[in-house]
Amino acid sequence: MKNHRRLFIKRTASLATSASLAGMGLGKAVPAHDIVPKKLTTLVKDGGMELSLSIPSYDSPRIAMAKQMDVFGAVYGMRNIGDSKPYDPEVILGVKQKWESLGMKWNVVEGPPLLGEKTKLGLEGRDEEISNFITYMKNLKQYGGVDIICYNWMPVVSWFRTKMDTVGRGGALMTSFDYEDARRMPVTQYGEISKATLWTTLEYFLKAVVPEAEKIGMNLSLHPDDPQVDKLKGISRIMTSVENFDRMLKLVPSKYSGLTLCQGNFSLMGADIPSLVKRWGKAGKINYVHFRNVRDLSGKIPSTKFVETFHDEGQIDMYAAMKAYYDIGYRGPIRPDHVPTMAGDSNDRPGYSTLGTLYALGYMRGLLESINKNALKA
Repeated sequence: MKNHRRLFIKRTASLATSASLAGMGLGKAVPAHDIVPKKLTTLVKDGGMELSLSIPSYDSPRIAMAKQMDVFGAVYGMRNIGDSKPYDPEVILGVKQKWESLGMKWNVVEGPPLLGEKTKLGLEGRDEEISNFITYMKNLKQYGGVDIICYNWMPVVSWFRTKMDTVGRGGALMTSFDYEDARRMPVTQYGEISKATLWTTLEYFLKAVVPEAEKIGMNLSLHPDDPQVDKLKGISRIMTSVENFDRMLKLVPSKYSGLTLCQGNFSLMGADIPSLVKRWGKAGKINYVHFRNVRDLSGKIPSTKFVETFHDEGQIDMYAAMKAYYDIGYRGPIRPDHVPTMAGDSNDRPGYSTLGTLYALGYMRGLLESINKNALKA
């Protein structure tokens, strides 16, 4: 009976995938590392990239907005599914079918469940947590049709800002960070955690998970620490430099162990984004992109004080960055990230203003059309 049930789930997933993608005019995503860069001979929508949005729930107003903008990629983390086990085939299949019924394509899991403090801090129970993560990864690929997991190595203190309403251009509200303010915050219940501990736990995780990812073709995409500072509340940070990412990629070398190129963080590390895109892109390491802009206010590398800006006013050459993705033949998911809150919008979710996101997506599409057309003239 159990085998019949599994066969039904598998057949249902396959039929749902074929029908839904055909209806939306979307094909199967090609992994970034399998792309052979070639010159496009015609104007292609968004330069062949998958414009996407981080969407927190099925009732989010972002869904209608996305479809009106002809953007169909849904980045969803499965962090609000109640008491259900996120690795169960029925749960994953249900999530996939729900996005399809809403006219969206679930293409990235960001901030995956089943990867927490036990694994990142090397606590009791991490082997079970890793085992559940591997099961989740396999079922996500088979029943969800998702082949990119964006994860991070920031235990306890994840994405962090010291101010959520810094006044920017025209009164827009921006998120900002000042390390001097953060240093005064007390340590967590875990006390002081060393960099050596985090490197050890990361290597342990990669040795267990990467071989399984290779078997199924799952792209593990590590996000940089945000902010990219030495430590927060006693918790050290290790994914804070380009050199450390190079080190991570060598721990368990695989084309399925790559990264999320979050432009803001790498720029604040002192990297030239277009050059970095070309280097890691040609090596097949970029699976997913956070297209955002920042401005350093500290005069230091890595930055210890910064503000997140509108896409068109920060320190990154956004045209050159987008052109670099286009030139390397990147065709994967790319989404705007951490936008200012604009007039008339709520600051309940700082960095994810609906109007700010609308502005960012229009800016991105304009860049892509300009780059594509200029390339055709060359």
